[in-house]
Parts: sequence; structure tokens; C-alpha cells
Amino acid sequence: MAPLTRGSGGPKVLLVGQLDVANAGNRGEARTENDRVLGAGAAEKGGLCLMLDLAERRPPVRADITLVVHAGGGRGFDGSELRLVMAKDAELRSADFALVLKPTDNKLQLGAGGSTHATLAFAGRTGHSGLPGAGVNAIHKLARVLSRLAAFEPVPDVVDGLTWYEMMSATSAHGGRSGSVVPDQVEMNVHHTFGPSTDSHASQDRLIALVDRVGAVRFEELSEPAPPNRSHALIAALEQSGVQGVEARQTWTEVASFAALQIPAANFGPGMERTMHAQNEVTELSQLGRAQTILDRWFANMP
Repeated sequence: MAPLTRGSGGPKVLLVGQLDVANAGNRGEARTENDRVLGAGAAEKGGLCLMLDLAERRPPVRADITLVVHAGGGRGFDGSELRLVMAKDAELRSADFALVLKPTDNKLQLGAGGSTHATLAFAGRTGHSGLPGAGVNAIHKLARVLSRLAAFEPVPDVVDGLTWYEMMSATSAHGGRSGSVVPDQVEMNVHHTFGPSTDSHASQDRLIALVDRVGAVRFEELSEPAPPNRSHALIAALEQSGVQGVEARQTWTEVASFAALQIPAANFGPGMERTMHAQNEVTELSQLGRAQTILDRWFANMP
């Protein structure tokens, strides 16, 4: 963490960026093509560019600004190292507001979706796969639950005029023994995401109901959602500073970590959100310039 301004008499504001880059396979050399920056972290690190720019320019700010960078971004509450940084520094925990510099296409994204990862385990009994009635097929048990997942439609959750969508997705599966053996075990990871009206307890109940005693459920990660706080004065000021729209943040971000500490927060930053964790992340240079202008307006107009 690095103090940027002090003694302003204004609110204590944290600007938060992420250090590490998600592994999405070979993405080639970092490069620029016309107005676009491409490569590993090109979308996610636009916020760090803004932080370094602010540290160099030192524009007029009506707030006490602190820059905070951390690793483990996007790994849920337990995986993010932000909580370790916050736990060690009482000054950070006394902040009035935090702006998490995620790639949002320069939109103001409020709140954060909740996230549950669960391992669904299905047990069977081995036997020869060519003999009628031999064994109990664990993969066939999984298929019964997988068909329910495939039929699951997104469920809207509207809070403060913003819409989140509850989603359930199978993200990995492994099991089986060999080509002629009825599988006696298989496991599948399911990722459940949800809006601010749901909490991790309700999420666990829904995943248990999904399995409906066909298998067992082991919860691997529980991350609570965050409310949008749309009426907060600093959020309202940022909304009026030229952002490219206001919407719900569908996925979990460190905004939820701040919510757990009773610190209002929001997501904003350059970078194409749809390219995060893709083989070619993208930020437009013009996006960086617009984000810089938006932050300068916000700093000048803070209540």
C-alpha cells in the first residue's frame, strides 16, 4: 500500500489493483495493434496503469487517497490476498470508500455477485461394462444431475434497479477407471453464482437440493455477494463523472471483501471485460485515456 494524498480533509478512499495474471494458456507476446494493447493481463492490469499514472501526475484530489495492490484477485474471499493486507493495517480498515480497478469497459459496476464452488461426488460399484446388470454406474448418476444443470435458466435478482442473474454451471468432471470397467466414482465441480438477495447459506441449500441425494456435496469455496450501495455519495459522484453506464457486477470481486468490513466499494476501470482470462486480453489505449479523465473529474467533484 502507498499513501498518495494526505491532509485533504475529505474522505479516505482506497484505489485497489491486482498484481497477478490468470493462467489462460499461451497468449503470445504482449503487443500493441493500432489502438489496442493485447496479451496476458492486458485487460486486468489497466487499473494498475491508472494507479501508476496518478502516482506520477499527482492531480488535485479532494480526498485522502491510498493505493493498494494485492495478489490472488478473483479467487474468492479466502483466495484473495487483499484480506491479508487489510488485516495488517488498521488505517486501511478505517477507509470511507474503496474503488476496485477491475476491467469494466469504463462502466461503473456496482456490488458483486456471490460465488459458491462445490464438488459433487457420485458413488457406484465396479463391474464389467459388457455384462447386463453388472455394477452401478457412477457416471450415469452424475448424468441425472447434469441434465438438471443443463436445464437451469438464469434467475434475475433486481436490487437498486440493477439486475444480477443466478447461474449454475458444471466446470469440470473426472472419474472412471478403464474402458471396460463400470465406473464406481466420479466427481464434478459446480459453480453457483448469485445476486445480493441470496447468501452462501441459501446457495448451499440450493446445491444440496440439486443433487437430491443422488450424490454427496462438498463445499470448496463460499464467497458472499455485495450490495450495490447506489445511493452512496461517492458512487453518485462517480456516476456523474462520465462513466460509460451503470450496471450490476455479475461476478465476485473484492468489493465483497470490503462489504464484509463495512466499507462501501464499487468496480470501475478500463479494459474489455469480455476478454478477461481469454488468450488475448485487450485494453484500448483510448479507454485508458477516458478512464483517466473520469477519475480526474471524480477527484475534483468529490462531496
